[in-house]
Amino acid sequence: MPYVNIKITREGATAEQKAALIKGVTQLLVDVLGKNPKTTVVVIDEVETDNWGVAGETITARRQRGE
Repeated sequence: MPYVNIKITREGATAEQKAALIKGVTQLLVDVLGKNPKTTVVVIDEVETDNWGVAGETITARRQRGE
């Protein structure tokens, strides 16, 4: 049973976009590894930008600078 955990920043991904991610990742596992979609689990965690850091700073700070 594959378990995929997608972590994204909480910046407005719509329900439709998240559903597309779940569907697409599930299909990828079917196509590439022959996994059963009925037993494939996909979880999306949305992380606040203050709680996600790159290169020693938060995503919040990087977004404020336009990065």
